[in-house]
Amino acid sequence: MPLAATMAVMVREWRRRGAASPHAWTAVAGLLALAAVAESAMHARGMPVDGAAAERPARLLALVLLGLAATLPLALLPAQPAVAAVVVSATLVLSFAAFHTLTAAGACAQLIAGFRLGRTGPRLPALLASAPFPLLAILAVGPFSPLAEAGGENLVTPVSGGFPPPEAAVPYGDPRPVVLLLACLAPAAALAGIAWRARGDARASDAARAAAAGALLEHTARGERARIARELHDVVAHHISLVAVQAETARLATPGMPEAGAERLSAIGDTARAALTEMRRLLGVLRDDADAGAADLRPQPGLRPADLDALVDEARQASGTAVRLVLRGTPVELDPGVELAAYRIAQEALTNARRHAPGAAVDVELRYTGTELLLRVRDNGPGPSPAGPGAAGPDAAAPGAGTGTAGAGGHGLTGMRERAAAAGGELRTGPAPGGGFLVEARLPGEGSPGAIRPQAEAGGGRR
Repeated sequence: MPLAATMAVMVREWRRRGAASPHAWTAVAGLLALAAVAESAMHARGMPVDGAAAERPARLLALVLLGLAATLPLALLPAQPAVAAVVVSATLVLSFAAFHTLTAAGACAQLIAGFRLGRTGPRLPALLASAPFPLLAILAVGPFSPLAEAGGENLVTPVSGGFPPPEAAVPYGDPRPVVLLLACLAPAAALAGIAWRARGDARASDAARAAAAGALLEHTARGERARIARELHDVVAHHISLVAVQAETARLATPGMPEAGAERLSAIGDTARAALTEMRRLLGVLRDDADAGAADLRPQPGLRPADLDALVDEARQASGTAVRLVLRGTPVELDPGVELAAYRIAQEALTNARRHAPGAAVDVELRYTGTELLLRVRDNGPGPSPAGPGAAGPDAAAPGAGTGTAGAGGHGLTGMRERAAAAGGELRTGPAPGGGFLVEARLPGEGSPGAIRPQAEAGGGRR
């Protein structure tokens, strides 16, 4: 067991260094070529010559060339394993057929080439490259073996009266043991390479399945976080907004309220708005984390020029009508909650105009006064429905003249009022002078001493 472990470590170290060095296979081919040349020289020296002695150098040259052709192609294994294996196999077959000899170095090269081709190349060529050697083994030990005609059988079994004379023997060595070994080991090496690659493919497939399962699990978790974010936004944030609105409405609409009660209601409104701010941050984290492609947290939209341009361009593309952005005053950076509320109000107003006044031109106006931000979204459509609460005229849409958020309009208008109130501002909706529909929001500006308390609002008609 220690010897096997040591050999395994040596093989792994050789593979690691061989993979790191581009000349590893060239070095292996060179070493085997030297061994093949030495073996070929020994075989040529002991080979009987039927004709003149001048034929011995020619045979030596032929055996050396065959030995080199059987080993040097290993240098091509990294780039052309099929070519290298075919050349080695063909050379060994030619060497046995022409000179009845095989070198141990050539046999090693065949095993290495077959294993490498089975591991990295096509399966069928790897098996075909090793197929000739079982056939050669059958021919070598059969009754029609050329070795039998050369007296090669006497090298295995002594004859009566002593060993055969030198001219009747093949003193350079019997190639049949090498052929038999190649007949067994060459297909085994090719199959081992194929099995090695199959195991690697199985490991890669298992790793891919594990990665896919992990990605699916992560996708499921992100979807669940997105669902939680939607529920927090649609349910919890809505009720907290109502708490803020009702607390401010109760404080302003209840006559003769003691100062302590008014302070407590004001504290309730402030706490609700702070909770909304924290919830927005939590929703931003959940939604950004649910985005599979988000590597960092993206900022919430606001009143930056890029955000406003993108909003207006999107409205133009969706409606196919004119949408104009008008900026008045000097733009300043406001509280992030105020900017987000203004952006969402403008976004919802543009959506309402596209839904209820298709084809109408829309103006989005932002006016910075220093103490407040005035947002107006006006279209030149037909205006509110005559049957709606806003049919009473512009005064019906003024703050304090309506019936509250529930009956004043649709859910879009209710959401805009809640956003404005949560940011400490107010919103009015109704018919615009000269026709059309107007959404007007007043939000705290940079120089505002405090949040503008929302007042009771009248509905301007359901859009």
